[in-house]
Amino acid sequence: MFSKVLIANRGEVALRVMRACKELGIKTVAVYSTEDADSYHVQYADEAVCVGAAPATQSYLVIGNIIEAARNTGAEAIHPGYGFLAENAEFARACAENGLVFIGPSPECIERMGDKSSARETMKMCGVPTVPGSNGCIDTVEEAVQFAQKVGYPVLIKATAGGGGKGMREVHDPADLEAQYQAARTEAGAAFGNDGVYLEKLVLNPRHVEIQVLADDFGNHLSLCERDCSIQRRHQKLIEEAPSPALDEELRRAMGIAAIKAVRATNYRNAGTVEFLLDERGHFYFMEMNTRVQVEHPVTEEITGVDIIKEQLRIAAGEPISCAQRAPFVPNGHSIEFRINAEDPDHGFRPCPGTITRFEVPQGAGIRVETYARTGARISPYYDSLVAKLIVHGQDREEAMARARRALDEFVIEGIKTTIPFHRRVLENEAFQSGKVSTSFLETEMGDVL
Repeated sequence: MFSKVLIANRGEVALRVMRACKELGIKTVAVYSTEDADSYHVQYADEAVCVGAAPATQSYLVIGNIIEAARNTGAEAIHPGYGFLAENAEFARACAENGLVFIGPSPECIERMGDKSSARETMKMCGVPTVPGSNGCIDTVEEAVQFAQKVGYPVLIKATAGGGGKGMREVHDPADLEAQYQAARTEAGAAFGNDGVYLEKLVLNPRHVEIQVLADDFGNHLSLCERDCSIQRRHQKLIEEAPSPALDEELRRAMGIAAIKAVRATNYRNAGTVEFLLDERGHFYFMEMNTRVQVEHPVTEEITGVDIIKEQLRIAAGEPISCAQRAPFVPNGHSIEFRINAEDPDHGFRPCPGTITRFEVPQGAGIRVETYARTGARISPYYDSLVAKLIVHGQDREEAMARARRALDEFVIEGIKTTIPFHRRVLENEAFQSGKVSTSFLETEMGDVL
């Protein structure tokens, strides 16, 4: 096992990784921007190194500065968390070139699965169901028109690089295709430095269901059940739960097998997530693979008892997965995660940076809060608006929802607007209570919020 690990991230994910390291007896190195000098992750780490100015492009995204910090502090490995450099093949390659272990998959795997068009073709070749789509990128409007006419509207334009809903456009009317195609390319180019897009047939009213996977160098390929991430806004997840209310044992097994096919086809190592769309008839289709740990990984940990971050560290250190003998996994109870963002849901989820004047987290059975925030903490406009994650666990979905209501009522954050009131409203929605939701939940059930 490593003796010292640098965490190339900030906020709650940096603390999550540091806590796992501490339990394994690993020293930690924090990196921070000038904006984050007083952040809790800096204080918690054994060592801390400033890597640049407030904008992420001048600090957390500067590969050279991160590598230098690792080398100067004697770190043996780097954990990228999620966001920033987590799915950057160039960064993973730079780690290897400087004698550092990148805690994640190989650069080649990141590149192969990071390009969504290439990933789709790989999945088709290994027998994983995919949504009908174009063969590679669409380079002209004329090609886009031809594809849409062939498969029929509606269609979905998607950036081949990146994620998070950037460079993604739904087209329901042929008259809108050209404008949306150009807009998707422009947004993709600005966000990822790659304006390539491809087209897919749009699956109407799908659920977003993803499979957590782990793979090591000893032939262990594990599926750790599924997560349902259908409650979204503009393709950004807001609430995640495990297991999915839509899956029975047969469908869970089939999706797990498909996810393991993806792992084997790409020679994947470490933790990852294979994401699927699930239609109303119970058919599922590969969407993408995230080659990193997910924001929502705690709900999987709650229903499986597996510490995913510790397993990442073990795999990267050349050790076998410690929980391999427990496969196949059966969900234990039900877990739901609520992303508490510094946003105003009454005004279109407008970002609300500022200073927290009061911060009190809920407690009690089945409650887990992951955060870097405290009273007096400043929520910066430079970074993601995530303030905290509230994770609840119960013996079934009903108990989990009851605990969520209680916990959200106890959760006090003053000085900034947050999404806590929004989550309370979701819990009172009949469609959510019944578990019959899709990725269009906000539009169909909570249009007044939008």
